Amino acid sequence: MAKTKCKKLSGISAWPADDRPREKLLKKGARSLSNSELLAILLRTGTPGVSAIDLARDVLKKFGTFRNMIQTDARDWKDFKGLGSAKVAHIQAALEIGRRFREDETSVGKQKIKSAKDVVDILMPQIRDFKTEVFKVVHLDSNNRIIDIEDAAIGTVNHAIPIVREIIHSALQKFAVSIICAHNHPSGIIEPSKHDKQFTNELCNAGRVMDVKIMDHLIIGDNEYFSFSDKGYLV
Repeated sequence: MAKTKCKKLSGISAWPADDRPREKLLKKGARSLSNSELLAILLRTGTPGVSAIDLARDVLKKFGTFRNMIQTDARDWKDFKGLGSAKVAHIQAALEIGRRFREDETSVGKQKIKSAKDVVDILMPQIRDFKTEVFKVVHLDSNNRIIDIEDAAIGTVNHAIPIVREIIHSALQKFAVSIICAHNHPSGIIEPSKHDKQFTNELCNAGRVMDVKIMDHLIIGDNEYFSFSDKGYLV
């Protein structure tokens, strides 16, 4: 009688059910999972001889944190065998959902702004990791509560060109009493450039004419910021 050969199981499917990332998440909740286990769920499968967990660990070993993965492109992922465009797209989509969740969490509701740091706490997680400059305007009511946060310009690696007229016009349309402008410096250097200073002066002048108070202009780096107001640069 011929012996039936049993196929040896490998990878996550051979693990005890309680140790498999997906089952562990459903039973104990997402917070119980490590970063590599969460990433393995997005990857779904590994490659021959390499489980999804092992592949996830390799990815985290290269990038270090999820935050470092946000601004990557296809070239950054090409060295990983078994990571096709579909899997990379799943990871990037999940990271963007997380970023937008943070954005919604900090902007929903009429938060009252008491200092430059209040705005920095909202905007820094949103824009500090961008590889290009992004310029945002925070519209405030008479009680310094947020009406809206608007993208005014998206630029290059070292320059964004917001238009003063459009910023003031938008503030008037939203019935904002005052505004706070902010943009990131992808270089991480938070000292204002000559253009930053010139723009701020022009914006303050236009704000006075149209009765829209410019409360601050913030430059956001990596875990640090520059405040024109705090430094006494507003005219």
